[in-house]
Amino acid sequence: MSLVVVGSMAFDAIETPFGKSDKIVGGAATYIAWCATNFTPVKQISVVGGDFPTEELQALEERGVNLEGVQIKKEEKSFFWSGRYHMDMNSRDTLATELNVLANFEPTVPESYQDCDFLMLGNLVPSVQRSVIEQLRKRPKLIVMDTMNFWMDTMPEELEKTIAMVDVLMVNDSEARQLSGQYSLVKAAATILKMGPKFLVIKKGEHGALLFHGNQVFFAPALPLEEVFDPTGAGDTFAGGFIGHLAKTKDISFENMKTAIIIGSALASFCVEKFGTTRLREISANDITERIEEFVQLVHFDINLQ
Repeated sequence: MSLVVVGSMAFDAIETPFGKSDKIVGGAATYIAWCATNFTPVKQISVVGGDFPTEELQALEERGVNLEGVQIKKEEKSFFWSGRYHMDMNSRDTLATELNVLANFEPTVPESYQDCDFLMLGNLVPSVQRSVIEQLRKRPKLIVMDTMNFWMDTMPEELEKTIAMVDVLMVNDSEARQLSGQYSLVKAAATILKMGPKFLVIKKGEHGALLFHGNQVFFAPALPLEEVFDPTGAGDTFAGGFIGHLAKTKDISFENMKTAIIIGSALASFCVEKFGTTRLREISANDITERIEEFVQLVHFDINLQ
């Protein structure tokens, strides 16, 4: 039984209305691993350049991340993204994207990863995500895939091939509308579920998240926060909490996915409080429990209709 995470390990440089970071460690798989390891060990598949800090890799290993599937190309540079967020913190401008080692990334699944029961495909080229699924000799109990509008724009056919192979798809609300051609998120969900996934998670940022399965729908709010410093990685953090809980409990029912949505939302609420992965490194199990309780209190009410 194991959780395998696939995605980028990279550098980010971020500007928000409330501050600016230097070049810091980021990437989908990095955020996912820092979160999921609160619940279960992780087997990582990624690629970095010779410029990726050794101490960062050591910190992940100490956290419970197996890096056997991480390729280190010493003569090349790691993926780099730079962006500037607008005042609403939901929209942003990309200032620079340097693919570097990701340009020709061909993942290899180590033999020790073949016991994979839970597979988390962080946002990457759809054919790369599919390659990992195809290398596993036994289909995992659950395959979760995150993707983005860039792949919808540039390689829709490749994307749909990969979507057809997964159990849970994660997109944000604008991506759900683009992928489905439907404005109503309920209609969008129905269209996307016909593409193959059994479950659909639609992330709505500060407005929470929706979970769809057949005719069932669940909505989880986002925790109102006084300060949001950096939303970069919040979606990946959400994914890490979501898959980490499912892998720990080994329960992939709709009811347990509701809990996973709340846990993912709780972890994401920590992520935005500081730049990069800083906050995720600080939190304890007690912090997570207390934050989840805040979510419970946020939506709990008694009602008497008599």
